[in-house]
Amino acid sequence: MISKAQIKKIASYKEAKFRNQDKVFIVEGVKMVDELINSAFEIEFICALPQWIEANKAIYKRAKNILELREEDLKKLSTMKSPNQVLAVVKQQTPKEIILEDRLVIVLDQIKDPGNLGTIIRLSHWFGIEDIICSENSVDIYNPKTIQSTMGSFFRVNITYTNLKKYLKSLPKTYPVYCSVLEGGKNIYNETLSSQGLIVIGSESHGISKEVLSEATHLIKIPNFAKGSKAESLNASIAAGIIISEFKRR
Repeated sequence: MISKAQIKKIASYKEAKFRNQDKVFIVEGVKMVDELINSAFEIEFICALPQWIEANKAIYKRAKNILELREEDLKKLSTMKSPNQVLAVVKQQTPKEIILEDRLVIVLDQIKDPGNLGTIIRLSHWFGIEDIICSENSVDIYNPKTIQSTMGSFFRVNITYTNLKKYLKSLPKTYPVYCSVLEGGKNIYNETLSSQGLIVIGSESHGISKEVLSEATHLIKIPNFAKGSKAESLNASIAAGIIISEFKRR
């Protein structure tokens, strides 16, 4: 049975400070833990209701420790409105080196909303994009809301954080860097798009920073087809979905 000290420790991982201190993060719910079990991530321990443990005895091959808890304990630990049977504490992984040749890579600049980041990870996985590069001031990938909104795709996509200005400057001048903008870009539906390159998406409130835009080789935009008064800017994850789909369609 889980102890009060363990409950307090796990609950602290809702905050980035404590997650990063112990190099762990939280995964919640039956579906997410199922995805976790089939991934290469190292599981520190699993906290679950007795019925889940009884139905998933094979988990003993993957987890170092399995802690039984009561529903009231799960509610204390969960970040979900309706806690779902099981919660895991997982070791953070060191990102893999990104290979740029013959592939598309998503670059996210100043993305602040955890749901947007999670959805973009999910979209990337769907379209076969293996790598995402985030600016250092983007939302934490290990934010529980981000992890949850990926619906398991988090375990299949390599995600790294870096200084985008320095990273882009280090690339060969001929390497394609497509920046999505609201004004001044070329209509994505009319452009010849490469099968390799970086696709840069900015936040819907601030867009792409000037420092990053200065390194662009191509400025592209999703045209606004609204008649009369223009529609508001697109949600970052919706824009990412449209752009990635167009690249992959060619």
